Amino acid sequence: MRLSDFDFDLPERLIATRPARPRSSSRLLVATPSTMTDAHSIDLPAFLRPGDRLVLNDTRVIPARLSGVRRRSGEGGDTSARIEATLLEPRADGTWSALLKPLKKVRDGEALAFSPDLSATVEGRDEGTARLRFNLSGDDFDAALAEAGAMPLPPYIEGRRPSDAQDREDYQTVWARETGAVAAPTASLHFDDALLAALAARGIDRSFVTLHVGAGTFLPVKVDDVRDHKMHAERGEITLEAAREINATRSAGGRIVPVGTTALRLIETAAEDDGTLAAWRGATDIFITPGYRFKAADALMTNFHLPKSTLMMLVSAFMGVDRVREIYDHAMRNDYRFFSYGDASLLLPAG
Repeated sequence: MRLSDFDFDLPERLIATRPARPRSSSRLLVATPSTMTDAHSIDLPAFLRPGDRLVLNDTRVIPARLSGVRRRSGEGGDTSARIEATLLEPRADGTWSALLKPLKKVRDGEALAFSPDLSATVEGRDEGTARLRFNLSGDDFDAALAEAGAMPLPPYIEGRRPSDAQDREDYQTVWARETGAVAAPTASLHFDDALLAALAARGIDRSFVTLHVGAGTFLPVKVDDVRDHKMHAERGEITLEAAREINATRSAGGRIVPVGTTALRLIETAAEDDGTLAAWRGATDIFITPGYRFKAADALMTNFHLPKSTLMMLVSAFMGVDRVREIYDHAMRNDYRFFSYGDASLLLPAG
């Protein structure tokens, strides 16, 4: 498989920089192997069956984007320069992995000030990231980060406008509760109270799992042979309760429908060959490409993804390379909005 197999030309006007309002008014392209139906997210219950189960990612995005100054003492007195940091994940030693800009100019031991309350020391670096030790921890750190940080919007949005106060609501799911992501599980952004009520009335069940989405989700694939790509790892958990609910639905003949590639990747990581799940916790770097045999997911609700991305490879594995190309061509011809704040698709490989 070559990287070019997953490429397409997207008109820039189709890149969404704000979400639909209300959330469930976003468009929904429902695709089977032989049909495509234009609908809206609020119509999702009509395309599911009573007894089906949605699997939802309940990770909560942290305001991981920080702006501040570097402070360095020298012969000419104290000097300072601007610094931008994006937090990636906490480490076992109490430090945080972070992207710094400019990383090359920052020295180990340098102090970084992000607000009157929040500062950090650079303790080292690993493969293009820095290790930061903050002056606060626990609830104090969370409060200071909430005050100083901004939502870490994807590069294709931030290149068109800066993050603002509205993104603190827009770039968070309505059920977010487990803090730790630096990117949103964006297929879940289409859900609001009206849609959740309609799903419940239809007899559609739901279970929550947690996968903390990392900044690596935006990293481009740089190798021509996709088998040579090294997938980023993300932390996740499936509780015993969620595993039992999913197993019971499968046993009763219902379909398992992950909302988003994050939920799908997590349950596929944990599933046995027959699709059953047990409680699971750890890091997953599963890389799903065409030829993969899906064990747990029967359908998938997901947004429209970047060309040449690992997520394009995943949906191509789910529906077939040629069918995904047809789906994306239809979406572009009909002005669907793409990427994190864009519209959604419901993929039904069995019809």
